[in-house]
Amino acid sequence: MSGESKPWRPKLILASASARRLELLQQIGLDPDALIPADLDEAPNRGELPRALAVRLAAEKAEAAAKTAAKQPELEGAFLLAADTVVAVGRRILPKCEVVDEAAQCLRLLSGRVHRVYTAITLITPKGGRRRRLVETRVRFKRLSSDEIEAYLASGEWRGKAGGYAIQGLAGAFVVKLVGSYTGVVGLPLYESLSLLAGEGFPAHFFWLNRV
Repeated sequence: MSGESKPWRPKLILASASARRLELLQQIGLDPDALIPADLDEAPNRGELPRALAVRLAAEKAEAAAKTAAKQPELEGAFLLAADTVVAVGRRILPKCEVVDEAAQCLRLLSGRVHRVYTAITLITPKGGRRRRLVETRVRFKRLSSDEIEAYLASGEWRGKAGGYAIQGLAGAFVVKLVGSYTGVVGLPLYESLSLLAGEGFPAHFFWLNRV
């Protein structure tokens, strides 16, 4: 019914500047009250494994955003959600590509083989609790021709993306098989994120009511 107010819910902070993560939350009817990205050095530590890197960076993003949020009284009592995504082939961590040569190297490496995408999430509750989850997804790419790689590089979709591709775009056509969480590969595993929120008292029914 038009004119009716939306049901009350606690405030939510997304510790990210990622348009993809914001769109995933909006997909289920949830608009964060604030976006607080963290400017961190995301380089892996020496010998750090892909899953450990994802967990560490998600936690560090959450802590950095929490310090910023603490200076804003209007965000008092908010839930804070942070995430980080790492793409890896074996123990090799692929970069978030910023130059075309990096992206080309990643696509050639991923061509015709299975890789893993690790997305970690950290939730800081209004009472200061810390909750974490790690989601692992296996993705198999088709064997890519030189023309396919060149065309994808020309699209520019690879820029800033872990592993040099965005599954929600043109690269979706490269995927032969996916085992795990599609939204995790995009950047925010929705099932696990909502489970954490609901487990800490965030009203899960809000998501569905807000879509009506």
